[in-house]
Amino acid sequence: MTHKMRLFAAALVVVLSAGFMSTAHAQNGPKRAITKIAGDLYRFQNNFHFSVFLVTPDGVIVTDPINADAANWLKAEIKKRFDQPIKYLILSHDHSDHSSGGEVFADTATVIAHENAKATIIGESRPTAVPDLTFSDTMTVSLGGKSVELIHVGASHSDNLIVMNFPAERTLFAVDIVSVRRVAYKTLSDSYFPGWINALRKMESIDFDILAPGHGPLGVKADVAANTGYMSSLYNGVLKGLRTGETLDRLKTNLTLDTYKDWGRYKEWRPLNIEGVYNRIQLQRRAR
Repeated sequence: MTHKMRLFAAALVVVLSAGFMSTAHAQNGPKRAITKIAGDLYRFQNNFHFSVFLVTPDGVIVTDPINADAANWLKAEIKKRFDQPIKYLILSHDHSDHSSGGEVFADTATVIAHENAKATIIGESRPTAVPDLTFSDTMTVSLGGKSVELIHVGASHSDNLIVMNFPAERTLFAVDIVSVRRVAYKTLSDSYFPGWINALRKMESIDFDILAPGHGPLGVKADVAANTGYMSSLYNGVLKGLRTGETLDRLKTNLTLDTYKDWGRYKEWRPLNIEGVYNRIQLQRRAR
């Protein structure tokens, strides 16, 4: 091989290596996307988390920022695609994996959350903007001829979780309390029973067609009823076992919940769901 050929080969290796590293970096970066749900309502994905936003002639209503990097990306995309200011930020609840990064939107947006969420955000120094407006039961936010109904469903997954109904788009945005054909997340941290079940029943009474969860694919209203069935079977099964002296280990073996064996994460998370409900019932008993 001549000297010139060796130099060319070395340069080619450098170029190919740089290209591979760039591609690898892109593949390892966060998965982000914006997709239309209905009308002017869009869904934002950041890896395994989702939020929604509504575009109006007078500005944009955004929901959970997820984290500061995700919020900055979304803010830039909304500017580029719609050239509208962000007027409202609505937080579904206080948990940091959904509420973080609110300060990114706070320069132009009024921040809204349940009153309990504001108390927790301040008390636990959550990394987000402190809400400007709060409410206790329901609130309607209107902008540019469009609206979203905010509904506190009660102590369920946290004591400040709200769902957001977009009536014109026939869509309900509900975070962490419901998924499509997937069991609940691990040990159900920061949860309340039977409040969780009552909250799902309250969601069933809302008039909507499209379910937009905070994790996983879009669903339909029937998916809420399916989750009510699962959580009821889970809670009632654990409660019955405790009343008859079952140990946690025996409940994990015997409470199979076979009706839901085809749901996502059934094998890994069903025992953890049982453990979470078991521990929460025990805590309630000790608190009496």
